[in-house]
Amino acid sequence: MKAKYINLSTNFDDSIFDELGLAIRNGKLVVFPTETVYGIGANGLDETSVKKIYEAKGRSSDNPLILHISNTNTLSEITKSISCVEKKLINAFFPGPFTLILERTPTVPNVVTSNLETVAVRMPSNEIARKIIEHAKVPIAAPSANISGKPSGTEVCDIIDELGDKVDYIVDGGKCDIGIESTVVRVVDDIPTILRPGKITKEDILNVVGKVKVDRHIFEKCDFNEAVLSPGMKYRHYAPNTKCIMVYSSENNKLVQKINDIVKDNFNSLVISTTENISKYNAKYVLDVGSKNNLNEISKNIFSTLRKVDSYNVDLVIIEGVTREGLGLAIMNRLIRACEYNYIEC
Repeated sequence: MKAKYINLSTNFDDSIFDELGLAIRNGKLVVFPTETVYGIGANGLDETSVKKIYEAKGRSSDNPLILHISNTNTLSEITKSISCVEKKLINAFFPGPFTLILERTPTVPNVVTSNLETVAVRMPSNEIARKIIEHAKVPIAAPSANISGKPSGTEVCDIIDELGDKVDYIVDGGKCDIGIESTVVRVVDDIPTILRPGKITKEDILNVVGKVKVDRHIFEKCDFNEAVLSPGMKYRHYAPNTKCIMVYSSENNKLVQKINDIVKDNFNSLVISTTENISKYNAKYVLDVGSKNNLNEISKNIFSTLRKVDSYNVDLVIIEGVTREGLGLAIMNRLIRACEYNYIEC
């Protein structure tokens, strides 16, 4: 099977959405863009269709999926009672890069939720994604479009070689605006708890609800016997094949010195650097991920940069860390996972 390629990045053709919607309803797999990363989607209410996602990605069945909706009316079909705090979060962050864990109805197949009694729900703001969901007339189950464990796909060139023979359609909508997956939140005892950080920050949530917690698993390894409520919490994720280590210091001189010390012992290495530091490293290769003063730029570039490093055939990748404030919390979460917790703070 070879996927049908549809380019909507330069020619936004409304007529194609009927075809894509029908494909979803008929059990096909469709790779499509969102504002966060590309997703690999199927009919979220059909067990057989959803199982195809797990097969295409090589994803473990105990890693739940997110249901993507195009309007809040769908919530009454797939979720039970919604609390006042949850309603505030929905009103503030739907549509957008925000996923909420809610109690599910029997309409949602067990395969979507990994047999949990909750379901992750998101309403993307990307116009192409929303129109595909509208025309499908069903919620779309969609994890990131990549082979499990690899960096998420943020543009079609990242995806075609990996998934081109495993899905039915690949829809090109250009490079994703944000570049990392959505913030995932569950409300526990009326307190929003961030299970996976993203573009919607703890500060954003605090401004809406007045309280927020951050789950310890964001920076700690998850017990493999432990059930998780959010996608991407348990398994190796976001990682190239090459071994990676992350280094962070609030003092730039210390950061550069420590990385150069590591380079000295690992000549065949590559540094993923912020723009301000690219001329300061003695590594064989240095890749620019964006300015340390522009976390939005780093967020947009981090996965595409991680996808490049294996082509350099180095023995070690050394990555500059960033502040954990604001969007930096999400970037650091992805980098720590990509480095498999191989992390130095100095």
